[in-house]
Amino acid sequence: MGRTLLDGLARFLWPLAVANLLANIGIVVTGAAVRLTGSGLGCPTWPRCTDASYVAHGELGMHGAIEFGNRLLTFVLAAVAVLCFLAALGARHRRATRLALVIGLGIPLQAVLGGITVLTDLNPWVVAGHFLLSMAIIMVCVALLDELRSPTRGLAPSLPRALAWATFASGWVVLYLGTVVTGAGPHAGDTDSPRNGLDPATVSQAHAISVYVLVALTVALLVVARRGGHHWLARVTALVLLIEVLQGVLGWVQYWLDLPVGLVALHMLGAGLLAAGLARIALAVLPHRGSDEARADGVRQTHAATRIAPS
Repeated sequence: MGRTLLDGLARFLWPLAVANLLANIGIVVTGAAVRLTGSGLGCPTWPRCTDASYVAHGELGMHGAIEFGNRLLTFVLAAVAVLCFLAALGARHRRATRLALVIGLGIPLQAVLGGITVLTDLNPWVVAGHFLLSMAIIMVCVALLDELRSPTRGLAPSLPRALAWATFASGWVVLYLGTVVTGAGPHAGDTDSPRNGLDPATVSQAHAISVYVLVALTVALLVVARRGGHHWLARVTALVLLIEVLQGVLGWVQYWLDLPVGLVALHMLGAGLLAAGLARIALAVLPHRGSDEARADGVRQTHAATRIAPS
């Protein structure tokens, strides 16, 4: 019975992997909504919403409903992650199973870190860690998708490989400095929450410089990939460059308009997409051969779970 259930779930491995990615990007946006509406302490404690109740009640008002609703979404993420893990088990897909397990373990870790942010009254440095963990989980979700459906390719030459990893590292600097800017800005998540004490203009300038470096590295990688005939890497890099440019423009516009909440929420969505793109670039220079993927029982499979065709 158990094996039959797993075999049935195996057919849904790809859509569940996609759902994993979408759900983890989505909760970044809903988390931003919690902060931007000043609802970060709508449930003032954790794991309970209040000292007397696990759920929000009328006295907490809209802020309590928003914060509690975001907490409930964690269970949706956990359900998707568990189903994806079981589907990978059913497909006897070893590396996919490991990646799905990492994603699944990341969800409760993220929930605990989210609880710590509440217990520390939304300390900006803890909030930054909460956000960066989401970026890391998104990247693992992309690694799972790459494992399941990605062109067969060899190891890229040293120059594009070095540029790809430099772009990846630079992207992490951009994401981190973005959290520093957020910690210095006005959207704390609650009127009484502390700020990091840094000058918003100064840290915004540092963040902007890091974006310029990231864009320059991405352009260099695109040129090298195109000249070297690395078509998959070039396609991935071009898409990420587009995300970077749009995200950069959005960042400047929101800065000059004094951070309207709608644009900040879009910027958070862009951060999730950027994290996914950075992971895609890093993976695109590594070898991948779908026909060499082994099942958990050691039997080599060609299309049972991945359905990858060489390109």
